[in-house]
Amino acid sequence: MKVVQLKIENFRGIESAELKFDGHALLVGSNNVGKSTICEALDLLLGPDRLNRFPPIEEYDFYNGRYLQPAQVEGEDPTPVKIRVEALLTDLSAEVLKRCAKHLEFWHIAEKRLLTEGEVKAATPGISIPCLRLETVGEYDPAEDEFNAETFYIHSPDAIEGEKETVRRDIKRLFGFLYLRALRTGSRALSLERGSLLDVLLRLQKVRTGLWEQTISRLKGLDIENDAAELEPVLTAIEERLSSYVPASKAGRKTKLYVSQLTREHLRKTMAFFLAMRDDQEAVPFQQAGTGTLNTLVLALLSFIAELKPDSVIFAMEEPEITVQPHTQRRIADYLLTHTKQAFVTSHSPYVIERFTPENTFLLARAGSGKLEAMCVADATGLKENDYKRYSRRGLSECMLGKGVIIVEGSTEYHALPVLARCLEGEDSALNPLDLAGVSIFDAESDSQIPKFAKFFQALGLKTFGFYDVKQRDATEKAKFAAVLDVNEEHKYKGFEQMLAAEVPVTRLRAFLQDLLDSGVDAAHYKIPTTLPTDDAAIKKLIVNVLSSTKGAGWSARLLEQCQSSERPTTAVEFLKKIYTYFPLPVVTPATGASAQTP
Repeated sequence: MKVVQLKIENFRGIESAELKFDGHALLVGSNNVGKSTICEALDLLLGPDRLNRFPPIEEYDFYNGRYLQPAQVEGEDPTPVKIRVEALLTDLSAEVLKRCAKHLEFWHIAEKRLLTEGEVKAATPGISIPCLRLETVGEYDPAEDEFNAETFYIHSPDAIEGEKETVRRDIKRLFGFLYLRALRTGSRALSLERGSLLDVLLRLQKVRTGLWEQTISRLKGLDIENDAAELEPVLTAIEERLSSYVPASKAGRKTKLYVSQLTREHLRKTMAFFLAMRDDQEAVPFQQAGTGTLNTLVLALLSFIAELKPDSVIFAMEEPEITVQPHTQRRIADYLLTHTKQAFVTSHSPYVIERFTPENTFLLARAGSGKLEAMCVADATGLKENDYKRYSRRGLSECMLGKGVIIVEGSTEYHALPVLARCLEGEDSALNPLDLAGVSIFDAESDSQIPKFAKFFQALGLKTFGFYDVKQRDATEKAKFAAVLDVNEEHKYKGFEQMLAAEVPVTRLRAFLQDLLDSGVDAAHYKIPTTLPTDDAAIKKLIVNVLSSTKGAGWSARLLEQCQSSERPTTAVEFLKKIYTYFPLPVVTPATGASAQTP
C-alpha cells in the first residue's frame, strides 16, 4: 500500500498543502517548515489508534490555533474551522480490496490522476489500478465544547447524499501505518500501552488472547504479606482503627496488598520490558538502556512488524539520526528502502540523505505564510544521480537545506572563506552571520563543475554565489556561469594563494611564515628556509608555494585569522559583502505599550 497524494488543510503549521509521492519519500527542509506535520497528518488519517484518544485533536492542531471563524454579521455564532487531511492510496492489499470494494476508484498510472466517473468503465489493467481515497475531518463542537475528528471514505456510494461512510478502526489496522517519533516513541515503544509498538506486535501475533486474564489471576494469588511478615501487625492495626469508624461484616482479613490495581489498563502502564545487553549486566527496564540502543530496539520492533505485513506497512519516521551513530543511520535507511512498501522519513543527516535517490527526496519550502510546497530533487536539473550520491555527504545535503550557497573550486577557498566571514561578522554587528542566514559553502572541486552545481541549487530555490579563478573562457562558457549565479565572481588571480600573496601585506605574510617556523613545522618538507628572505617578491613566491602545498591543512584560513582588518584581501572581502546584501539582519520591532521598558 502506498500514499500517492496527500492534501492537508488547516493542520498545525500548514494552512494548505497538496503533495504527490511515488514510493519512498525523504522529507528535507529547514526547521519548522512542516516535515513532522506531514507525518502527524498521516498518523491522524491512517493511524488506527490516534482518533481513539480523547480528545483526538486540540486547539493547537488547528492552523495558528484558529478553530473558530469570527461571525461576519454581529450577533451570529462563529463558524467552526475544519482540519482536513486527505490521502489517495494505491497498491492495495487483497484484504483491503475485498473489504473496501464499494469505495474503490481508479488511478491512471502514467498520468498520475484519478479517473473521472465517465472513464471508469474504460479502466484497463496495466493502465489504471484500484485506489482508495480517505479523508479525516476535525473540528470544534461548540455545543459540547469538544474537539472531534473522524475518518471517512470519500467515495461513499451507499451513503445518504451529502454524507460519507466512516472508516472503522479494524479497517485502519489493515493499512499497517506505523509512526516512529524521534523524541516520543522511545519512552513507550516497549510498554504495553494501547497503540505502542509492542502492543501492535502482540496484536498481530495474537499473543494477547488470554494474556490479561491469566496475568490478573496469577497476581491475585501472589501473597505479598507472606513474604514480608513485618507487614502483618501494620495491616492489623489499620483494620482495627478502620472498624472504629466503618463497621465491616467480612470475616477474617479485610485488607490486601497487590502489585497493581489488577485491571487491564493499569497493567498496561505498569508492565515493563527488561533488557540486558552485556554479560556483566543484569536486565534493567528498557528505558534505562542507552538512547542509541533504545532507538535501535524500536527499529527492531518496527522491522518485526513490517515482516509480518510485508505488503501493507507504511512507515513514518522522524529524524533517525537523533542519538544514533552514522552506521546505524545507514542501516535504518537501507532497511526502510528495501523492506517496506513505503517510508516517509524526515532527516537532516547526510548519512540518511545519501541513501535516498533524488526521485525519492523532497525539499519542503513555504510558498506563503501557511502554504507548503514540495519539490522533488530529481526535478532540479543539471545533476546526475552519481554526482548526487558522491557529493551528498560532502556538503550537498547541508546546502540543500539552506537559503544560499557559495560555490568554490577548491579546498583552499572552502576553508578560507568561512574564516574570513567570521572575522568580518565579529567586527561589524550590522552583518547578518552567513551561517545563521542559511548560507553554506560548497566545494565543486573544479571551476568547470560550478555551473552544474549552481544550476542544481538554483532549481531548488537557493541563491547561488560563485567565486573562482580567472581563466581563458569563451563567451559560451562565461554565459553558463552568468546564467546560474546570483553573484558571479571570477577574480583576476590564477589561484586563491596568488590573491593572498598579492593583497595581504608582506609584513603579515612574513610574520605568518615565521610563526610556522616557530611552531616547529617541518621547514625542509615545505621548503621554508630557516632564515626568511628579505626580498618582498621572494616572500610572496614562498607564501604561494607553501599555501599551495598544504590545501588540506587550511593554512590559508590560519593566515586570514592572523590578519588585522586592514590586511585582509580586498577581492574576497568585497565578494562576501555582496552576499551580505542578500541576507540583511532581520528587523526587530521594539516593544510598545505598557509592557515596553524605558531606560
